[in-house]
Amino acid sequence: MDHLRKGNRPIKKRQPKGLTILHEDKDILVVEKPAGLLTIGTERDKSRTAHYLLNDYVRKGNPKSRNRVYVVHRLDQDTSGILLFAKSEPAKKFLQEHWEQTDKRYLAIVHGRLTPKEGKISSCLAENAAHRVYSTPDAAKGKLSHTAYKVLKETKGFSLVEIHLLTGRKHQIRVHFAEKGHPVAGDRKYGNRDVGPKRLALHARSISFTHPFNGRPMTFDTGMPEDFVRLLGKL
Repeated sequence: MDHLRKGNRPIKKRQPKGLTILHEDKDILVVEKPAGLLTIGTERDKSRTAHYLLNDYVRKGNPKSRNRVYVVHRLDQDTSGILLFAKSEPAKKFLQEHWEQTDKRYLAIVHGRLTPKEGKISSCLAENAAHRVYSTPDAAKGKLSHTAYKVLKETKGFSLVEIHLLTGRKHQIRVHFAEKGHPVAGDRKYGNRDVGPKRLALHARSISFTHPFNGRPMTFDTGMPEDFVRLLGKL
């Protein structure tokens, strides 16, 4: 395996403010995004995003620079963890075309105790006019989505779960666990607004993919976030 990094060991050079660079070469950027930061701009917020910060970083502060980064995938604003960006259109195209083969693992703290302790949640996911995602029995209306999980630890009223994201739909993990009766802790949209931590307890822990140009297998793993450790201690 090429470039396996355990824990947050940033590359020692100029860092973009608010993001940790795990790997950079001429084709790709792998970063760790904190909870609360948008991946890409919305109509209301175009500047304070991972995309904006990385564009500024690759341009080294020169607004006339032609350097830019391309969004390959997204994480919800309140989800922390690994984000992969391309530095060219061909690199972006390759990574997106091979996204189904990209291995994506998450950690989540969810309400309650799951039965069974290991399994797969599958449903067709659709989105309503209020941008709320839900499962539908109508395969023509929704996209078939699969979330594999394994319980790692149980505390009073909560479970630490490792998730293998087999498909990557919007809010997929949050909806699948909420509909199973075990919403992600801190999920104000799909879970209990009043119970649990202030942050969404969902972290994109690791990613494995093929490099778009040299063909090498690449794996990055951030391990367990420090605030998850603290959170589990409190729970």
